[in-house]
Amino acid sequence: MKHNGKNFQGVQAKVDRGKKYSLEEALTLVKELSFTKFDESIDVAVRLGVNPKHSDQMVRGTVVLPAGTGKKVRVLVFVKGEKEKEALDAGADYVGADDLVNKINQGWLEFDQAIATPDMMSVVGKLGKVLGPRGLMPNPKSGTVTFEIAKAVKDIKAGKVNFKVDKYGIVHLSIGKRSFSIDDLKKNISQFFETLLKLKPAASKGQYLRNISISSTMGPGIKIDNIEIANAFK
Repeated sequence: MKHNGKNFQGVQAKVDRGKKYSLEEALTLVKELSFTKFDESIDVAVRLGVNPKHSDQMVRGTVVLPAGTGKKVRVLVFVKGEKEKEALDAGADYVGADDLVNKINQGWLEFDQAIATPDMMSVVGKLGKVLGPRGLMPNPKSGTVTFEIAKAVKDIKAGKVNFKVDKYGIVHLSIGKRSFSIDDLKKNISQFFETLLKLKPAASKGQYLRNISISSTMGPGIKIDNIEIANAFK
C-alpha cells in the first residue's frame, strides 16, 4: 500500500489542481500518468446542474461508444421460441427463459447485461429484487426490453452503455481503457458529451455542466474545461 501511495502522490503532483484542461490535454495527461501494470479503465465524472430528487430533472440515457468499451460484455437474453436463434446468431452469451430465471434465483449472476422480450417480463419481473439493485434488470428506457433482439445484442456488444445521474447529481461513465489511442478515447467521450447535452431537462435552469473530471482507475482526477465542452457540443 505504501508503494502505491507514493506512486499516486508522484503522478498527482504533475496535475495542476487549479487548472481546467482542454479535452485533448486531459486525455493525453490521464494516459501519461497511469502507473499500474494492468490496463486501467478511463472514467469520466460529470456534475450536473440538476436536482435528481425531482422526477422532471432525472437524467438517464444510453450511448453507443464508437470505439467500444474495451471490455468483453457477457449478454444474457430472456426469450422463447424463434427469438432464441436470433439472440444466439447475434452473439448472445446466454439464452433462455424459466431455466435462466431459476438459475439466477439460485445465486448465479455471471453476466453483465440482460435483455428480454416484452412477453417475458411477467417472468423476469420476479427477479426485480435480485437484478434491480445490481443494475441488471431489463428496462424499456434503456432498450433492453424489446422484440428487436438482434439489434439490442449487437449494440451492447459494440459498446452500448447505460448511464444515470446519481443522488448527488453526478453521472459516471467508463469511456475506454488506457490502451486506447487518444483518438478512440476522444471519439467515445465526445459521443457521451453530445448525448448528455441532448438530455438536459427543461426544468434544469442555469449551468448544466457544472464540473467535469477524468481519471484512470488508480490515477488522480483531472479537471476538464466544462465551458469548452458545453460550447463544443451544443
